[in-house]
This record gives sequence, C-alpha cells and structure tokens, in this order.
Amino acid sequence: MSDTSKTSGQASPAEKQTLGFQTEVRQLLHLMIHSLYGNREIFLRELISNASDACDKLRFEALDSPELLGTDAELAIRIDFDRDARTIRVIDNGIGMSREEAITNLGTIARSGTREFFGQLSGDKARDAQLIGQFGVGFYSAFMVAERVVVLTRRAGAAADEGVRWESDGTGEFTVESIERPQRGTEVILHLRPAEADADGDSTDSLLDGWRLRSIVRRYSDHVSLPILMRKEGSAKEGGNETDEWETVNQASALWSRPKSELTDEDYKAFYRNLGLDGADPLAWTHN
Repeated sequence: MSDTSKTSGQASPAEKQTLGFQTEVRQLLHLMIHSLYGNREIFLRELISNASDACDKLRFEALDSPELLGTDAELAIRIDFDRDARTIRVIDNGIGMSREEAITNLGTIARSGTREFFGQLSGDKARDAQLIGQFGVGFYSAFMVAERVVVLTRRAGAAADEGVRWESDGTGEFTVESIERPQRGTEVILHLRPAEADADGDSTDSLLDGWRLRSIVRRYSDHVSLPILMRKEGSAKEGGNETDEWETVNQASALWSRPKSELTDEDYKAFYRNLGLDGADPLAWTHN
C-alpha cells in the first residue's frame, strides 16, 4: 500500500501534507506500542544507531564532495532532555534528509523485511528487542516511549529553506512540511507518554534523568565510534538558560582500536551482543 496525501491536488514543496503510513508500518507501530513495551529503553540504542549511520553516509559522500561538510566537520551525536516539557532529543550533524527522503524513509519499510520480522517474533522480550535492530525498523521503537515524534532535518548541500519537519503520533498518519533549518543533519524529538509503569514497574519518567540516559548509552552504544555528547550534570538549565557545557558519555572508539590491556571480558561480551544483535554471550573471542 502506498502513501496517500490528504491535501487537494499536487502539493507544492512548501505546503504541509498529511500522509498515511504504509499498511505494514501501521501494524509495526501497533506492535511496538502494545507488545514490546517492556523493552522500551532500546529506543535510544536505535536512534543513536540511525544517527551514526547518517554521519557515516555523510563522511562517505564527502570523499567526492568535501563541500558537504562545510564549516561543521566534527561529526557527533547529541542527546538532550527537558523534564518540564517531557522531551528527549537525539541530534546528529550527518547527511540529513530531503522532503522526499523523509516521506520514504519514515513512512514506508521493505515489505519482505517486515514479513520476516513479524514471522520471527517469539514473545520473548530480550530476543524481540534484538530483532528490532536486525530488521531495520529501529526508528519506530521511538513510539514505545513517545506519544508524539517530531523529526527536523535538512540534507547536506541543500539550502536552509529546504529543511523538513516530519511529525506523527503513531496512529496511522504523519505530516510533513518544509521549514527553515540553518544546520544540516537530523533532530528527533520525542514527546514522552504519560508516566505509567510497565510490566517491570518502570516508568517513562525515569528516562528524564541524565544518569539513566547515560547508563543506557554505555550499555548499548558505548562502541559507537562517534562521540555521543550530553550536557554536564547540573548545568542543563541554570536561571532558565541552557548552557553549552557538553561531555562525551561513550568510549567513542572502536573496540579493536583500544589497547587490549584496558579491556575487560564484559567489554568483549557487550560488544558482541550489540554488534551481533544476539542476546547471548559469545562462545569465545580473540583480540587482534
């Protein structure tokens, strides 16, 4: 099923459109929200993975077109939160998306991959959480914790007035419109669901905490080679003003590039579980 616009006639690039998700995406969103709710902290792993991929794509395209990097050549991922607004933001300065790419990438997924994904679900929370990353449906895991998701993006090399705002509450439709966006890259804004405990007694309120977010980053994304930055504790908001004191919260280096002497057995096991999308420990490993 293809996306359908609810605007009259052919929408111009500047107009706001309301579009319908692909049928498979609707099924997937329902599953994410109602069936895999207990694994919800993995949403951050998936959004970080997407941000890292976007930066890698920019780095690759910049080999032939170095002007895409402009004056912002230091690639990084930023995570920020606002307790009062109940929002979490994941921001990258990677390749970004055009309007057409946002509609395609966020509104549809490969049908064959979706069928296989549905077919392999087991009802085991740990295993199903791994499948989310394996089948490339990680963006939609945001709806496990968010009642509304906003994506602000602009493709590298595009003009500032070619920014895009994508928004959905995950119920079957999304809107897309052109905006002014000076910086390239993508910002995903999660408006968290009301505080309610899941089967494990955990609540979305616990995600609005710097220590908790840092622990999730270190558990699932420590191996990401890009720096993952968060505001320093105690300096997020002072006197109503945000500060720009950021710190790297992951190792920001690939496991194989670090000295063997500083790695522990748990480092190797965690790396295998994240890279191999396997909930079990590896049988063995060797360091080269």
